[in-house]
Amino acid sequence: MNNGSRILVVDDTQSFRFMLKGYLDDAGYRTTCVSNAAEALALLAQEPIDLVLSDMVMPEMDGVGLLRQIRSRFAPLPFVLVTAHGTVDSAVAAMKEGADDYLLKPLNWDELLLVVQRLLEQARIRVGYDRMLDDERQKYSFQNITSSSPAMGNVLAAAQKVALSPHTTVCIYGESGVGKEVLARSIHSAAGHSMSSFVAVNCAAIPETLLESELFGHVKGAFTGADHERAGKCSRARGGTLFLDEIGDMPLSLQPKLLRLLEERVYEKVGSDRQESADFRVIAATHRNLDECCDQGGFRRDLYHRLNVFPITIPPLRERKEDISRLAEQFLASFRQSQAKLLPGLSQIALEQMTAHSWPGNVRELRNRLEYAAIITNGELIQPEHLRLVEPDVTTCHNQITADKITVCFSFPREEFSLEALSRQGIAWALEQCNNNKSSAARLLKISRKLFY
Repeated sequence: MNNGSRILVVDDTQSFRFMLKGYLDDAGYRTTCVSNAAEALALLAQEPIDLVLSDMVMPEMDGVGLLRQIRSRFAPLPFVLVTAHGTVDSAVAAMKEGADDYLLKPLNWDELLLVVQRLLEQARIRVGYDRMLDDERQKYSFQNITSSSPAMGNVLAAAQKVALSPHTTVCIYGESGVGKEVLARSIHSAAGHSMSSFVAVNCAAIPETLLESELFGHVKGAFTGADHERAGKCSRARGGTLFLDEIGDMPLSLQPKLLRLLEERVYEKVGSDRQESADFRVIAATHRNLDECCDQGGFRRDLYHRLNVFPITIPPLRERKEDISRLAEQFLASFRQSQAKLLPGLSQIALEQMTAHSWPGNVRELRNRLEYAAIITNGELIQPEHLRLVEPDVTTCHNQITADKITVCFSFPREEFSLEALSRQGIAWALEQCNNNKSSAARLLKISRKLFY
C-alpha cells in the first residue's frame, strides 16, 4: 500500500509513458509524465515530487545528465534510471552519479513496484530522521538557553566563540544539574555537526573494567567474552564530538590512553595495535575541582592541562536567581505541549519561594519540581504546596572550613536521628570535601584509613 506519492516519469517514448502511467496509477500512485529532461526540471521547480523514474537515453539531455541537474538544484529525492541499453558499466556509472536504482527494459512490473515502494519508504524514513535531527539542533541552539545573569551571559559568549573552533578541547565545570551536557550539545550544534555525531560517555557510571572497551572498542578475542569486534564511542563520534561526562571520576589506569588521544589524535581498540584517527572534538565535564584532584593524586596533572585548553565554569542556580522565572516559564511551556494541558503559570508566592530556595540540584531540580507541579495541578496557578520545596530556615548554619575552625551542620528527621546516622553523614561529608579521596577523608576525620573503611 502507498499514500498517493507523486511520481514523475521522464521518457521520450509516448507509448511507454502511457503504459507506465497506467500501471503506477493502478497501484495508487499519482503519476505525471514528461517527454524530456527540460520539461522535468521545469516541473520539479514548480511542484513537489516524491520519486523520479527516468529513461537513460533521451535527446538533448540523457538520464544521467538529468540526474546531475536534479542533485545540484533540488532537495534529495529517489531517482531510478530505466533503459533498454543497460550494461554493467552504465549501471555502475549511474549509481556513482547518485542514482538510487537501475532497471532494464522490458520492465518486470512486480520488480518496478518493489523498487518504488522501497525507495519511497527509505525517503520517508530519511525525512523523519532529518526532521528529528533538526528538532534536536533547534532544541540545543544557543538561542534556546535563556538567561538574564551577567555571569551566565559570559559563559554563553565564551561557548559561542569556542564553537567556531571545532578541534579545540573544552572542559566544562559546574555542580551537578547546572546543565553541563546541555551546554556541550549547544557547542556541538553551533559547530554545524550532525546531532547524531554527539556521543556521550559517563565516566562515573561505567565500571573501570568496561570503560576502555566502551570508549575505544575492542577486537575479537581481546578478552574473555569478546566474541566479535566492537566499535567504541570514539568511532561513533567521528566528525563530531565525544562528550566525557564526570571526567574527574575516570580511573587513573585509563588516563594515559586519553592523554595520548588528546595529544596525538589517535587511539587503539582493546587488543589491537592498529591506530585509529581521532577526528572529533573532546568536551569534558565535571563537578570536581580537577586541580585539587591532581594535588590529591586522583588525576594526572598532564591530562588536566591537556583537557583544560578552554575551561568554562557554569555558575550554580543560587548565584543567578534572576534566571529562575525565565527557566520556569520555559519548562512550563514545554510541559503544556508534552502534557497537552492548561498550565496558567506560577503564583506570586510560589515564585517568591522558588527565588528563596537554594536549589542544591540546580536547573535539573527546578525542572523536576515544576514537572511534578504541572502533573498534579488542574488548571490553577501553581502554589507552594505543589512544588514540595522546604522553606528556607534563616537559622540554618552553613558547612565551612577555615584555617582555625570547621563548621558542619547536619539535619535529621527526629525518628531517624542516631549515632550511626550521624557517623554516616559525617563520613559522607568528609568524602565530599575530599572529592571522594578516602585517604584524605580519613585524615580530615583524624582516623586511620582502616578505621575509616
